[in-house]
Amino acid sequence: MSPLDPYFDRFATSRAHQARAHRLIPGGAHTYAKGDDQMPEWMPVVVDRGEGAHVWDLDGNRFIEYGQGLRAVTLGHAEPRVVAAAVRQMERGTNFSRPARVELEAAEAFLDLVGAECVKFCKDGSSATTAAVKVARAATGRDTVAMCGDHPFLSQDDWFIGTTPMDAGIPQAVKDLTVAFPYGDLGALVDVLDAHRPACVIMEAVRDESDPTDYLRACIAACRERGVVFVLDEMITGFRWSARGAQGLFGLDPDLSTFGKALANGHSVSALAGRRDLMAAGGLDTDADRVFLLSSTHGAETHGLAAAVETMRIARAEDVEGQLMRQGARLREGVAEVVRQSGAEGFVGTAGRDCNLVFYTRDPDGAASQPYRTLFLQELTRRGVLAPSFVITTAHTDPVIDETVEAVAGALAVYVRALDAGTTDGFLLGRPVQPVFRKKAGTVWTSVSRSGGDGAVSAHPRIRATPQDS
Repeated sequence: MSPLDPYFDRFATSRAHQARAHRLIPGGAHTYAKGDDQMPEWMPVVVDRGEGAHVWDLDGNRFIEYGQGLRAVTLGHAEPRVVAAAVRQMERGTNFSRPARVELEAAEAFLDLVGAECVKFCKDGSSATTAAVKVARAATGRDTVAMCGDHPFLSQDDWFIGTTPMDAGIPQAVKDLTVAFPYGDLGALVDVLDAHRPACVIMEAVRDESDPTDYLRACIAACRERGVVFVLDEMITGFRWSARGAQGLFGLDPDLSTFGKALANGHSVSALAGRRDLMAAGGLDTDADRVFLLSSTHGAETHGLAAAVETMRIARAEDVEGQLMRQGARLREGVAEVVRQSGAEGFVGTAGRDCNLVFYTRDPDGAASQPYRTLFLQELTRRGVLAPSFVITTAHTDPVIDETVEAVAGALAVYVRALDAGTTDGFLLGRPVQPVFRKKAGTVWTSVSRSGGDGAVSAHPRIRATPQDS
């Protein structure tokens, strides 16, 4: 009997679904980070529904899910109060030919919480960061963008994607307008500022769990001395690290900042916020040349903004950031203990702030390894844990975390055997997962079918898988 046999039945409906999806949707998903090349090959896991910390796939398998919605969910899936707020607003209408009442309500709630002067809402983080770049260019009369090259994703738009291996279709002239600097090296940033005179610097607040306060304040000061707009990307830190984002946590005053992901607990709402004198370029009370700032048919859908208002209310009232830190710490400590017991110290572990944990996987030589990452994902999925990261929500209660740690312990038993063998061969079913950005697809998506009476399997090439993106 083939070792793959259990997966024919357990994931059969998801596999059939993805075979159809790849014929109609490039990459089989509308978000690269959710592509099949990011999961073990025989475990595609197409989600049917979610509740709290759990999701159920098309085959009825239940999983504890981490990284919910690429960090967009902090309160758990289908949080009843957020759902009720969205439904109440949907019953009143979702889109009109004039501004809706909830637009001002959401703006007042957001600005009161974050502390900025003006805000424009939109549907995705890329639109917000690209609008920030446009505002900075208009304000300074300069074209170049300076971005932190150590942060993995800032936008799907050309000014950023042109800096990645997935730069096909982007003119060289556009690529030349973006320069990078390393995180944590103030001197390197100053060199970039003086050599390129950029319109703006855009970066996330943090790279690891260390305190970045002094460094970030020095970055802001260096920008202000040179008339450069400082843009803080709060897509991850906002409403996860703190209800006020990193700027509130570390006492920062960026010129512009961008929020999204957890702002509406998974509903599609993002924001560009900042100084009134900069944001006014997109308004009606300015003598300057007008900036087409943010404007889309669905940019202020009422139910999304209503969900954001309720999510912000909960964040303010219930110490969401504290819950995320406490539960994340419980998970981190539990994982560390079973790693120690298994003898896998130095090969598997967690990194990052407790509210935003990721894990690392290393091969017998101690090098970061995609095959060993895939093996770890495979064994967690086998045990009912879907964990591209260990990013937590308030719905991850003590029993959920304890169940997760038990699954990690089981996965580690297999992982250690593969370390002892010096290879994942014989342990990993199928090809490894792929990195976020790569020049070529490089893998073949396969459809698996039984062949003959002995349980053998055959893999049939269908479509080249697409690379991952955040």
